[in-house]
Amino acid sequence: MEQADLFKLIHIGELFTNEAIIRWMKSFPHNIGISPIIVLGELKANGPQKHTILAKKLGYTPGAMTNIANRLIRLGLAERQYNESDRRNVLLAITEPGRKMFEEAHRRGQELRSELFQVLTDEEVRQYLAIHEKLLDNLQRLQSQEENQE
Repeated sequence: MEQADLFKLIHIGELFTNEAIIRWMKSFPHNIGISPIIVLGELKANGPQKHTILAKKLGYTPGAMTNIANRLIRLGLAERQYNESDRRNVLLAITEPGRKMFEEAHRRGQELRSELFQVLTDEEVRQYLAIHEKLLDNLQRLQSQEENQE
């Protein structure tokens, strides 16, 4: 593959993702943004976590994670949980309203993806899936190699 084609592929992928996020944000009735929804999804899937762990796992700076956490707490979508034996050990946990918000956002995301991908044939969907699985496997392999070198 020529370098120009690779960069065009990456650029088009980024444009698609950005446009899909903008479309989702415009269609979602709550003014919350995608980053807080991603954090709610992580908390829903894996339970309460330290801000530093969340930041690292999701690729946010510690400062950005603090801002997201504060916003979620202010909106009642998450709460801080303190370890009684060590009050410095603070976890961020999703609340019931946060679960409902995430579920609504997730449903809207599924509807949007159905709209966006309906132009693909069944064969194109299979190819798209196979390509992304291959790329994800490669990313995970590279990440594992990097972690083993640390």
